[in-house]
Amino acid sequence: MNVKFDALPAAERSIVYIRAVQVADLPADVQAKVGGLSTVYSVNRPDGARLALVADRNLAFVLARQHEMDPVNVH
Repeated sequence: MNVKFDALPAAERSIVYIRAVQVADLPADVQAKVGGLSTVYSVNRPDGARLALVADRNLAFVLARQHEMDPVNVH
């Protein structure tokens, strides 16, 4: 069968990944700003670049959605 197929439309929203990050693994200057937390949550692009760090998982999802991104949880 020879049927012309137009490419799928470009995604209007981008996927971001939400993952837990141990504060001890962060640079010292960031650790100083975190307060007493031991874990924070990062919002990451698919290439792994960190876009944001927030105090809790729900806030990470809300932040992503407010910026028209589709968050996905990473284990």
